Amino acid sequence: MSDSTAGTPQFSRRALLGAAAAAGVTLGLARPAFAGTVAVGHPGTAGGEVPFGPVVVAEPAVPGGRISYARAVRLSTSQAGRSRTLLATFQGATDPGFPIYRSDDDGRTWAKQSNVPDASTASGAYRQPFLYELPRAFAGLPQGALLFACNWQGNRTSTNIQLYASTDGGLTWKFLSTVAQGGPPDTTNGATPVWEPFLLLHKDKLICYYSDQRDPKFGQKLAHQTSTDLRTWGPVVDDATGTTYDQRPGMTTVARLRGNLWIMTYEFGTPDDPDNPDQANYSYHVHYRIATDPESFRFSADTPLLDQNGEAPNGAPVVSWSDSGGRNGTIVVTDNDHQDFFVNRDLGSPGAWRRLSSPMPAGYSRFTISLDGPGNPRNRGRVFVITGAQYGKPGGVEAGVISLGG
Repeated sequence: MSDSTAGTPQFSRRALLGAAAAAGVTLGLARPAFAGTVAVGHPGTAGGEVPFGPVVVAEPAVPGGRISYARAVRLSTSQAGRSRTLLATFQGATDPGFPIYRSDDDGRTWAKQSNVPDASTASGAYRQPFLYELPRAFAGLPQGALLFACNWQGNRTSTNIQLYASTDGGLTWKFLSTVAQGGPPDTTNGATPVWEPFLLLHKDKLICYYSDQRDPKFGQKLAHQTSTDLRTWGPVVDDATGTTYDQRPGMTTVARLRGNLWIMTYEFGTPDDPDNPDQANYSYHVHYRIATDPESFRFSADTPLLDQNGEAPNGAPVVSWSDSGGRNGTIVVTDNDHQDFFVNRDLGSPGAWRRLSSPMPAGYSRFTISLDGPGNPRNRGRVFVITGAQYGKPGGVEAGVISLGG
């Protein structure tokens, strides 16, 4: 479900949001009060993180505007005794390209640091950013270098998954390559764009996952390509397809679980009226796959995500994994329509999904970063959250930290 402003969408979100409201779902239109906003230690100093937020990262440039599709990365290095830096970005800024915002106090305050590409050279429309830090040296870049993927749409005559890199903490960026190129931004079945990149370094290859409408056998599918040098890219490999042409899996995100397992979440677009798919509204219920290799999801079962009451999250899912919550850790999934999170403490077992109440507002492609990990008991069960406005709604970007309660 691309949030592009070009093309004529074949779906309407009105029916989906209306149905969610009728079912009593919290849509994040109000900001609940949330106790516990005091940091352990002074801002900027390392310490156990407590839940806080939501706090404002950035506001729309005009009243009633919308900025969304927020992404963030938590840098692995920091000065002794200082908090690890967070960098964030989003789509919908007034200037071309993407702003990079920085926080050195665990996400409580933010300031603009740079732009990708440089504001003096950026032109045209840019959508769907993704930030990634290299966990080790790769393809001539040092450990800790930053990668940035996005969908450059130029003057909306094409869609282009582009890759940039930074070796100075996100201050300056260099264009590296175009991963994939498609037709103009248009979500109509039969159009040929590409959308929504997600990056992962696995073994000796960088994987770039994305949504692909170029295959004439499918309205949209999920695919990936790999690179060993960040300049040239291998063939397109399918990750998930529908069983009928009009089905539209989209918006891949991936996380590593305990026991060398991997999870891929995605929205699975299906027409509300299968007999008339060209005119129907679409629902985008969240599905997932589990695999032992992040390049082999195509061999895994397609599984709908349902909570303990049989309700499905809908649209723009993002998955992350926390080391807390028991021997299997906790899978955390977020969607567009719910303020609650969906968690699973049994390595993705279909019957183990539960709802987790949250003070953080819902948003289009709300993003999460686990703050805990082996040897980090101070942040046990803490998750950083950053979100923009919900699909089709006005609003800015907000951030905070939630507790998984375990």
